[in-house]
Amino acid sequence: MLEFFDMMTLLGSVALSLAILVPLAGALVRFRAHYNPKGLQLDAEGGVQPHTGPVISSFFSMLKRVHRIEGWPGLYKGLMPSLLSTLVITFFLMMFLSDSNLRHGTYSAPDAGVVGILVYSIFAMLVSLPQVIITNRAITTPHKLPYFNPIYSLRVLLTPTERRRPWILYLTPGLLAAQVTHIAYIVLGLRSMRQLLLPELANPGIPRKEAISPVKLAIFLVIMLSSTIILTPLEVISIRLSIQRNHAAPEFNSISQEEEGDADASNGDVIGLRTEREPYVSLIDCGKRIIEEEGWSALYRAWWLTTLGSLGGALS
Repeated sequence: MLEFFDMMTLLGSVALSLAILVPLAGALVRFRAHYNPKGLQLDAEGGVQPHTGPVISSFFSMLKRVHRIEGWPGLYKGLMPSLLSTLVITFFLMMFLSDSNLRHGTYSAPDAGVVGILVYSIFAMLVSLPQVIITNRAITTPHKLPYFNPIYSLRVLLTPTERRRPWILYLTPGLLAAQVTHIAYIVLGLRSMRQLLLPELANPGIPRKEAISPVKLAIFLVIMLSSTIILTPLEVISIRLSIQRNHAAPEFNSISQEEEGDADASNGDVIGLRTEREPYVSLIDCGKRIIEEEGWSALYRAWWLTTLGSLGGALS
């Protein structure tokens, strides 16, 4: 267990991290969830209709748009589910890890070989998946959700079918496939490649400069940068699928909220959501429809953030 001062320091660092990361993560989720179809579309009667939704071209444009339309409360949408999950993890760390581990930041996934790490990562993903779905929906909903009324918020974010059978969240078409593919590529592909080219990075501490081959380091960095081509579409697709709600009846819209309430629509919608009645039915179907309806660029929104995250994780 940690002493009182160490506990306050840890909680303070958690609060500071949330204060910085929640607005950035929210803008990223909205940017990638934003539905921006190309050119003209057909209406229900087969007539041609131009797209009239907002056009948002960059991550920073989204950040400014959220602040302009919804203010600071809009930037902190999704705070409560993020806070609750972070507090649970922090409590676990304080209860079961040693003081030295927490002070020096040495906690990591158990080193049990590639297969063990893959199983551990998939298990962690399964545990956190409902929280990820609720957080993404809380960020993208046009409704103003109260901070301290979780029952009302869940009624807005989840369909009656999902509330009656919460395990159906795991059956959201294509979502598990996207998450597992993302994890498998990182663990089986990138991690194995790092172990092959730069085994020194797996050792504790900072490796000596002469122990690392510049050629192998350059090859690994090229592989990491190229991985953005695969990882970014998987992340975009995961967000699109996570906000796609599950209904018992197919005629329901799969994304729009059913609950009537306060919506931030006085100054226009922050983002456009895909409102057609035919939902994405799989990982591949989602990718194909995004390309057909919005173009290849929609799959690579904020690709540079994926690149930075991959490099940081690979070299840590």
